[in-house]
Amino acid sequence: MDNHLNELNNQFAIADHVVFRQADNGLISIEVINQYARATIQLQGAHLTEWTLHDQPAVIWMSDDAVFATGKSLRGGIPICWPWFGAHESDSSLPAHGFARTVEWQVVDTRLLDDDVVQLVFRIVNDEANRAMWPCPTELDYTITIGKTLELDLLTRNVGAAAITIGDALHTYFNVSDVRNVAIHGLDGCDYLDKVESFNRKQQSGEVTIDQEVDRVYLDTSDDCVIDDPGFKRRIIIKKRGSGTTVVWNPWRETAAKMGDLGEEGYLHMLCVESANAASDVVRLEPGEQHHLWVSYSVE
Repeated sequence: MDNHLNELNNQFAIADHVVFRQADNGLISIEVINQYARATIQLQGAHLTEWTLHDQPAVIWMSDDAVFATGKSLRGGIPICWPWFGAHESDSSLPAHGFARTVEWQVVDTRLLDDDVVQLVFRIVNDEANRAMWPCPTELDYTITIGKTLELDLLTRNVGAAAITIGDALHTYFNVSDVRNVAIHGLDGCDYLDKVESFNRKQQSGEVTIDQEVDRVYLDTSDDCVIDDPGFKRRIIIKKRGSGTTVVWNPWRETAAKMGDLGEEGYLHMLCVESANAASDVVRLEPGEQHHLWVSYSVE
């Protein structure tokens, strides 16, 4: 593994901006810094675990009790759900939310763009184990652009001879001062499936606030969302393209206690607002077609 780490640094490190590091358990992470922010991405899952603008609280939340281990999904950060969202529709032995978040990705490129912005490109490894879970000939690339804004672009290509259908999501955990005092704007009037109440279909009225367990799949949503956080005196702006679904999730006290890796009172400081294609909003790709799930996060 040391040779692999050396190869990555030799090929993809950027002086004073990008470095690859290896933890004692063998997992490799990428540390990025520029004039705007610092970020950390795990090679396993291409999982971003930090984006912090200088002199501000972290924008992305990670659990203090997250377990970093081979093949295990992380609690917090930005997990990639692909090529299905939720449980697999026909095989319960396959992992929930797909396998992209728990397998190692390969680094394709690292670039220093204009104005000190750093861009990294990853590709999911097309090996035998992954093909066993997803036999459809598919390429998946992921571009992370780190600057004053954070941009994420998940690109699926159908390189096979038959149509495929995918569900996907960027399952982002946002760091908030106190979830009881924040509000999400941009979903007023949207229908949603309430997973806490047996997927009952309801309609949002006004801003979304959190005072109990919330697990909602908002349908036919393409507008920007804004997390208004008076405790941190900031608003997080969420823009997206190629996503017709927004998932809002906070497990609240009782469910969080059963999860085991959310940290003590961690639920008070995290809020998931996920840009997704889920429920009835899955993506069908004909041979040769491709689909971008693109988001950007900014703070004002």
